[in-house]
Amino acid sequence: MSPIIVFSVIALYFGVLFLISRITSRNAGVQTYFTGDHQSPWYAVAFGMIGASLSGITFISVPGEVGNSNFYYFQLVLGYLVGYFLIARILLPLYYKLNLISIYSYLGSRFGKYSHKTGSLLFLISQSIGASLRLFVVSVVLHLAFFQKYDVPFFVTVATTILLIWSYTNRAGIKTIVWTDIFQTTMMLLSVGVSIYIVKSELGFSFSGMINAVAESKYATVFNFDWFYEKNFYKQFITGIVVAIAMNGLDQNEMQKSLTCRNLKESQMNIYLYSVILVITNLIFLTLGVLLYLYIQKTGINWPVDAQGSFIDTDKIFPDLALNYFGIFAGIIFMLGIAAAAFSSADSAMTSLTTAVYTDFISVKDKTEAEKKRIRNRINIVVAFVLIGIIMIFKAVNNDSVINTVFTIAGYTYGPLLGLFSFGLFTGYSVKDQWVPFVAVLSPFLAYFVKIFSISWFNFHFGFTILLINGLITFFGLWMIRGREKVKI
Repeated sequence: MSPIIVFSVIALYFGVLFLISRITSRNAGVQTYFTGDHQSPWYAVAFGMIGASLSGITFISVPGEVGNSNFYYFQLVLGYLVGYFLIARILLPLYYKLNLISIYSYLGSRFGKYSHKTGSLLFLISQSIGASLRLFVVSVVLHLAFFQKYDVPFFVTVATTILLIWSYTNRAGIKTIVWTDIFQTTMMLLSVGVSIYIVKSELGFSFSGMINAVAESKYATVFNFDWFYEKNFYKQFITGIVVAIAMNGLDQNEMQKSLTCRNLKESQMNIYLYSVILVITNLIFLTLGVLLYLYIQKTGINWPVDAQGSFIDTDKIFPDLALNYFGIFAGIIFMLGIAAAAFSSADSAMTSLTTAVYTDFISVKDKTEAEKKRIRNRINIVVAFVLIGIIMIFKAVNNDSVINTVFTIAGYTYGPLLGLFSFGLFTGYSVKDQWVPFVAVLSPFLAYFVKIFSISWFNFHFGFTILLINGLITFFGLWMIRGREKVKI
């Protein structure tokens, strides 16, 4: 596709984002950046969260991964429903009761300052890596479609992408993001819907013919009950529950939007609606994946495989077909979709990272409004540079599907958060607060050794359930350093 067309599409897209930013940033104060003044309609938050949670990784990696793991990812998605229900019934009431801005403030009030800092730092590490991987996906696509044609270094592509995101979120933060997410979710869903229609037409299917072809395809296998396989149903379903709780309910990025709703009831309704739409949307992405592989088979495209016969570089399948095989219109639709999916998750990540640093690590009690704003801006800039650095590192070392990489890393970084919050919510014990950082650092290493030994000794793969194992190890570690007296919770 012509680089000029790519540039025009992205320029128009960002023009809309800047317009929304200009409207929402009117009369925005320092607190507006973090809370949206608690005036966000719950249904708007729910719809917008779809685009932010799916991201460019879902848009590219989920359809591509179908070739190697069928519909097994949907087993994970089914677990999300249970996880989100628990978030709505257990975590949201707690957050609203304590009137939190940073959800990790709970750990401070429950255990002490070391626990508070540890929880927030774990989030900063997790979200920095996750957001960087999501931005990596869209940066690669933009580089291949536009910047590379003019011999622009990949670093410049990444820096330009992050600068654009920073420029439309810097003034009103979460208030702007709630409304830009609505636009971006709409564009993403429209893009995937049109993409399915285009591939369906290329294959010569009617709508009913497409449904039958997908259902009868070997790739449409949903359930796997081989206990030793890492994507066994029980492992995936349980992991889906735990992932939803850890990566959403204990994640400042996701919860900050829910906390902008007017009250607890509306925030809960937001989560219920969001979880149902999320399941349907993931099913649509998996369907697109099947159609892409059916197209590869029909046209005889020789996509590379490894020695075991598994497809490699699956993250490139959808972009390559959309930009080089399906025509200009399909390419434009794809660029709109990937931009919407990637930027909707990256912008909220930058805001939540800034919120966590500002709220949990910086004392601004005696600062003027102008000083608070200046501090927040500096933090935001530092966050942007950190994301650029992580993306460049990932480009140098990655050799896996990004969706797999994200969940693998999350298993080790979110596990201690899961253990910390669980211990706080379900036991009445205090802990020796100064020992909490040690437990949080040791737990992922122990979880990693459990994973390695289970494979070498028993040929048993935990897969993404390592997140649960990590959380349990953290919980046990906190039990070992608990106080003698129970406290009121």
